[in-house]
Amino acid sequence: MNTIQGFMLIDVDVAALNNAGNDTSTTLDNAVMTKKIRKDGKEYPYVSGQAWRYWWRETLMRNFNWQISPIIREKKIAYTEADPLKYADDDIFGYMRAGKKNIIDTKTGKSKSINVTLTRVSPLKNSALIAVSYNPIVQHWSSMSRHEGDAVPYGKDEYCAIMKGMFSIDLDMVGTFSSMNKTGFQNINEDMRQLYLEKEGVFEIDDPFAKDINGNPLKLIRLPKEIREQRVKDVILALKYLSGGAKQTTNFADVTPKIIVLAILKSGNHPFSHLAKEEMGKAVFSVDALKEVINDYQDKFDNKIFVGKRKGFMDEIESDLIKLKEENLIEYGSVNKIIDKFVKTIDLGE
Repeated sequence: MNTIQGFMLIDVDVAALNNAGNDTSTTLDNAVMTKKIRKDGKEYPYVSGQAWRYWWRETLMRNFNWQISPIIREKKIAYTEADPLKYADDDIFGYMRAGKKNIIDTKTGKSKSINVTLTRVSPLKNSALIAVSYNPIVQHWSSMSRHEGDAVPYGKDEYCAIMKGMFSIDLDMVGTFSSMNKTGFQNINEDMRQLYLEKEGVFEIDDPFAKDINGNPLKLIRLPKEIREQRVKDVILALKYLSGGAKQTTNFADVTPKIIVLAILKSGNHPFSHLAKEEMGKAVFSVDALKEVINDYQDKFDNKIFVGKRKGFMDEIESDLIKLKEENLIEYGSVNKIIDKFVKTIDLGE
C-alpha cells in the first residue's frame, strides 16, 4: 500500500470559517454560532472535514479546470454522476449512487427489482481542521443600520486560531475501479466496465485481494498512468490556492497552509498527527516529534519528508528545520516551492 500523507497548519484571525446554525444560548434574536468541540473541558473551534473537502473541490474546479460531476437530486436523496473516468472528482472524492432497476426474471417471466447502487470509497481522506491551542471564541455584536428606524442587531462567533489538519491519498486506488457486485465495492457496473475498456490506455489489472470461487484474482479497471498522476498532482498543488470559509465578506481569512509536511509512505496510517501541540497557551510545531517520526518510520518512507513553512510564521523553529535539511533528513523551503518539489517525485508506476 502506497499513500501520500500530509499535515498542515493554517493561521486565521477574527475568523468564522464554518458555522453551525442559530445560537440559542444568546439573548439576541438573530445569532449564529461557529462549529466547536470540547476537549479537556475547553471549547475549540473547528472546520468540518466536509467543509474542507468542499473548499478543495472548488479550488480544483476554479484553478485546475476540473469538470465537476453534476449532482442529481431525487426526492430526499442526492448523488453525483458516479462516472470516475469522466469526472476526476468522482474518482478522488468518492461517491454513492443508490438506485433500483426493474428487470424481467428469466426464470419466472415476472418483473423484479435489483440493486444498482454504485459506491466508491474516496482515495482522499482528510480530518477536520481544529484549533491546536485554546483561545476563547468570542461572540461579536453587530447591527444592520442602513435604513430608517431601529437598527437590527445580530451576533456571530469569531476566533483567532492556528488550526491543524491531516490528509491521506491512497495512490493504489486513484484511477482504479472495481466492478465486483458486492455492497461497498462496486465502483462501476458491467456496462461501464466494457465502455471504459474501449477507451485508449485503459487496461485491466489483477485485484490483489479479491478472488473468485476458484481462487483466481478478480479484475480491476485502471486508467492510464498520466491521468492518474495528474489527478494526484492537482490535488496536492491545489493546496497552494486553497480558499473558502464562511463570513468571508467581513471576516476574510487565508486558509492556505503556513506549515505543510508531505511524504509518501508504504503504509496507510498517519504518522504526523501529533506534530503540533499546545505549549504554555500557544500552538507550537514540535521538531522533536518530527525527528521521532523520521526515526520510527524510516523504513516506510519512500523518499524524504518534505516540509514547507511560510516566512513570518513560527520563525523560531526555522533554524531547527534547516539543521534537519543539512542532515539530509528532510527537504525544506517555502510552502509553495516544497509543494512543487514534492509533486515532481510522484510516480505511480504502471
